[in-house]
Amino acid sequence: MQNQLFSMQDKICVITGGSRGLGKAMATAFLNLGARKIYITARKQDECAQTAAELSQLTESGECIALAADMSSGEEIMRFVHTLSEREDHIDVLVNNAGTGWMAPVEKFPEIGWDKVMDLNVKTPFFLTQQLLPLLKAKATPEDSASVINIGSVAGIMGSAGSGVSYGTSKAAVHQLTRNLAHLLADDNIRVNAIAPGRFHSKMTSHVEQDKSQYDQEIKMIPLHRWGHDEDIMGPALLLASRAGAYMTGEVISVDGGILVA
Repeated sequence: MQNQLFSMQDKICVITGGSRGLGKAMATAFLNLGARKIYITARKQDECAQTAAELSQLTESGECIALAADMSSGEEIMRFVHTLSEREDHIDVLVNNAGTGWMAPVEKFPEIGWDKVMDLNVKTPFFLTQQLLPLLKAKATPEDSASVINIGSVAGIMGSAGSGVSYGTSKAAVHQLTRNLAHLLADDNIRVNAIAPGRFHSKMTSHVEQDKSQYDQEIKMIPLHRWGHDEDIMGPALLLASRAGAYMTGEVISVDGGILVA
């Protein structure tokens, strides 16, 4: 029984923003634990296809499939869902991971930056989940529920705008969206949870790593004195996607090295 708790055997999963960073790490974890198909999205076709080809080599029983799409566009979301629906009669796991940020002083923060962040970080997870509901419901049962995992951030919990005023605001909205959807979709046997990462090594945070003074200061502030690695997001994602997390919904799990208690 213990070996089956975190099994992803035969599951069909969708991960937005899956070509790199946290999305790629979660796709890797799902495939290594038996997922049959992982559909990943990214705006850049070449990067998405390259990652899919790489991950498909991890196991003979699983496949990673690239479906390039700009998830900030409603039309692109519809096209993606249409294409996916032609290929699959159900999905077991949806990870809303695609996100963006915008840095600017509050006095000069532009409307275009605010809208870009809110559209991709908040609007996209809602409307993608909404349009994928038929596939999520299709084979979900009380014993084998479907899972939606939203990627929030500790920036949506802390009272600091270090990641940009719109970014933290958008992630707080993701957390509340998670709770609302968990309540609304429970009767459909769909669990909805969120992971709120702290600092992880990624393209979005590379500018901090390049500033040695700021990086060293952050390491001192984090109780575990390091940033997160790929393995640190894999475990929580597997928990929420598998039987191990079957009695969890509406939760926001912080994965932050202890920064919220510092």
